[in-house]
Amino acid sequence: MAKSQSLAKSQSLLACLLALAVLLFVPPLAASASAPARKSAAGGHSLYRSRELWATIDVCNPKDQPADTVGIRGSMPGDGQPHDTMYMRFRLQYLDSATKYWVDLAHGADSGFIAIGAHKSARQAGYSFQLVPVAGKPAVTLRGVVSFQWRQGTAVVHAVSRPTTAGQQSLAGADPAGFSAATCVIG
Repeated sequence: MAKSQSLAKSQSLLACLLALAVLLFVPPLAASASAPARKSAAGGHSLYRSRELWATIDVCNPKDQPADTVGIRGSMPGDGQPHDTMYMRFRLQYLDSATKYWVDLAHGADSGFIAIGAHKSARQAGYSFQLVPVAGKPAVTLRGVVSFQWRQGTAVVHAVSRPTTAGQQSLAGADPAGFSAATCVIG
């Protein structure tokens, strides 16, 4: 019993250290210094406050998909620049029950940045993860985080991240139709 508790504490500590290492070594998702951030052409409102900027869990272990599947969907507004390309990155995090902090899952829970198109208007995209829960472990609460980038060539001109929230309207992929949640419990 003490050995399994020690192992669980070691795994939690390792996950926290990995998350810290990512924060220290991954470049911040701020606008590039070489390309100043621009305001949205739509009425001068900031992209960061747009109602079209959101993330949601639209798939949470439905019966008609492989077991323990979690889908994340994001929406981002266009910045009004026809030559800019929009990108999204989808990640899964779990709620550490001891620290009450959200921690990135270590393996297979990061899509990397995916180009979703060059467009003046809002775009949606999604990404699904199939998890393998550890037998005998309690259920885990998950959330998604979507990082959004607007790029001009290779320069990032706008960047922001959003955690998943409920009440969003996916144009495709929700299972069941209309499903939108902030978190998903797997296990």
